[in-house]
Amino acid sequence: MPVDNLCWLDQPLQRDLVGDKAFYLGLLRQNHQPILPGVVVVAPVLQQFLLRVNWQEQLLSDLPEASLYVNANQPRQLQAIAQQIRQAILTTPLPETLLDDLQQAVAAWPQPAVIFRASLTLQAGLDPALTAKTQGLLESYPGYSDRESLELGLKQAWAELFRAKSLLYWQRLGIQLPQINLAVLVQPLQDSRAAGTLKIAGSQIEIQAVWGLGQTLNLGEADCYSGDLQQGWQSPAIAQKRYAYGLAQAEADSAAQTSWLPEPQACLRLEYIAAERQQQPVLEAKQLQALSALAQQAEATLKTPLILEWLLRQENNGSGFQLTQAIPQAKMAFRAPPLSRLHRPPAALPEASSTRLSGLAAAPGRAVAIAWVLEREADWTTALEGMPAGAILVTAALTPEQIIRLRQVGGFVTEQGGITSHAAILARELRIPAVVGVEQARQQIKTGDWLAIDGELGELYRSSLPFVELPSHWLAEGQSHGQSHAQSHGQSHGQSHGQVPSLQAGGAAERAWPDPDLKQPQLWLSLSQLDHLVEAAAAPVSGVGLLRSELMLLDLFGQQHPEVWLRQQPASRVVAQIAARIRQFAAAFAPRPLFYRALDIQAEPGQAESGRQLPQSMGLRGALRMQLHPDLLQIELAALRQVQQDYENLALLLPFVRTVEEFSFCRQQVEQAGLLRPGFQLWMMAEVPSVLFLLPDYQAAGLQGIAIGVNDLTQLLLGVDRDQPQMSALFNPGHPAVLRALQHLIQQAKALKLPCSICGQSFRQQPALLQALLDWQITAVSVDLSEVNWVAEAMRRAAEQTR
Repeated sequence: MPVDNLCWLDQPLQRDLVGDKAFYLGLLRQNHQPILPGVVVVAPVLQQFLLRVNWQEQLLSDLPEASLYVNANQPRQLQAIAQQIRQAILTTPLPETLLDDLQQAVAAWPQPAVIFRASLTLQAGLDPALTAKTQGLLESYPGYSDRESLELGLKQAWAELFRAKSLLYWQRLGIQLPQINLAVLVQPLQDSRAAGTLKIAGSQIEIQAVWGLGQTLNLGEADCYSGDLQQGWQSPAIAQKRYAYGLAQAEADSAAQTSWLPEPQACLRLEYIAAERQQQPVLEAKQLQALSALAQQAEATLKTPLILEWLLRQENNGSGFQLTQAIPQAKMAFRAPPLSRLHRPPAALPEASSTRLSGLAAAPGRAVAIAWVLEREADWTTALEGMPAGAILVTAALTPEQIIRLRQVGGFVTEQGGITSHAAILARELRIPAVVGVEQARQQIKTGDWLAIDGELGELYRSSLPFVELPSHWLAEGQSHGQSHAQSHGQSHGQSHGQVPSLQAGGAAERAWPDPDLKQPQLWLSLSQLDHLVEAAAAPVSGVGLLRSELMLLDLFGQQHPEVWLRQQPASRVVAQIAARIRQFAAAFAPRPLFYRALDIQAEPGQAESGRQLPQSMGLRGALRMQLHPDLLQIELAALRQVQQDYENLALLLPFVRTVEEFSFCRQQVEQAGLLRPGFQLWMMAEVPSVLFLLPDYQAAGLQGIAIGVNDLTQLLLGVDRDQPQMSALFNPGHPAVLRALQHLIQQAKALKLPCSICGQSFRQQPALLQALLDWQITAVSVDLSEVNWVAEAMRRAAEQTR
């Protein structure tokens, strides 16, 4: 087999040919450490491949020899160039000899799946430690080992080098593309009992562990073990682990039956973990000892602190560990001790040492912890390094993409944003206390200050010392001073730490679509995250009235715009990933209805990757965007069709529909996707004021129901930007103009025999609005999980009064 294409981990390796990831794993494997076998497509192969590409742009014609200059301050240009390069790579055929070599190399492995891992190193003269900092920058790609999948996986791994975020990263570091040697490590992918990461530096050790494959770490539900190998282990932090990734069976997972999905399907499946294992520790004491000993051997071999990735094999009772990555570190940062260990109550707290600040109540809950202040948005990622778990983040603004990556914080304080922004909605669903719209918060709060925040009242207290006394109303509900929300928020908001209820524990016994003639409205849930799915499914609700797709799919999109993410993936893989996510919600609530709201994209691709807080766009969004760019809608519909084959409780909500023509186009797409089967419901969001005058026309075009989006409807009726704290007093869903619009919609829908629900409103802050909706005989009310009990009680009392 030609050595100019491939190298094996068992043979002596040249670092600039195979990259750091493969080089260090090769050293460990050759030193008889338990490392999976692997073959490396060496770095020069990519250089040769780029010369084969028929570049359409003169700017790219000199790749890979010449430097590529892009203006990092022009995100649209950056994104456009990245897209052109990646598309060219994915559409250029590989040399047949390379594919022959690769196919022959993996044929010896019994596993039907492989994983492609980018392995890079920098040319001589550059800081070699920079490659360690790229951990997580370049994604790995799993796939099957057939010839077509091997070609796709290799090209996807190469294309990672040219993502917009990668190009920006290299430019900011002053590194030119010709100075980067990118090889690709190909290894067998096998099911594992458990997987995780490990940090070791001398006697200090920290382990994260999850059930299933290592991809499960992305869900943010991992046990954490830490300690000193000479002094002993600390008490482990055992997470509630509800889902695990495993390998899918190729013959069992067929692609969507549509001609425009030519690519093979992804080889991973997401499984629900049995209730009895969800809070069971992943690792036993003897396994911790074995893994620690393995890490010590690896550190001794490479003579440096390490970050390791590992898996625990399924066979032999799960007693055999294997290492899948070894990343040397010049210095190691370990987690801060739990916040309970940081509390040092002083003998006395000087008078007036605490300062009260106020803002908007964005997400209920209380937290007492140290502050971590982010001074400049440009430093967002690097500035979070070293932030203690459970700290309260103080920043200018937060996007939903950022909150997804910050599930372990104790709370948020922001200077910008409104209580109906997507970031606030997501914080409420994740049960992270948040106060937004705090003027000059970063000037008044410093990192290391102590904060006590109340996300329901919109107030916070700052002190330079740990609190001894808190306001009396804080203690009225049992929160003692010095208690950290990071440790107590699950219990304080009703999260069960005992036996986990069955997914089918709550709700109606059979599917019941809403009946507009019923006088008693249904109570539904608004959801987007898997974090509390078990509890949500056990709640006393009749279904899910709003599954927010934008927030549900954030972790799949990463920091990319959805349309960019779509173009960089095989279509069938995107369909499979979206379907897998929807399927979990459908299974949890079946046979109760699940209303999936299609993606309502508002930002442009360049804006989405900038990470800036963006104003709500009234331009190219909703159904109009679907009409102009239907690819993503077709992907969503194909995913829904896959789920519909197993679960018949799906319904579709079309977002931000301005005209009947937009609705008709979308309905035609739904019909072509094969979704319009008996029992399927096609609704639209009633959030653009034009629906007040066009509802009969929509019904004639095939509309089966409406869900009032009260937030958008309010801001469009009153001309108020709901995300601007300065206008918060003017954003009023109880305004007479809004109330009359709501009454008109509900009564008109009732006259037309159309069911009508409402979603997007915090009724605890507007109890009079809830009563008005019940008086007008709304068909259903959809609320966040944190409001279910309160709204259910309010609806019960209202029903008793009408008898």
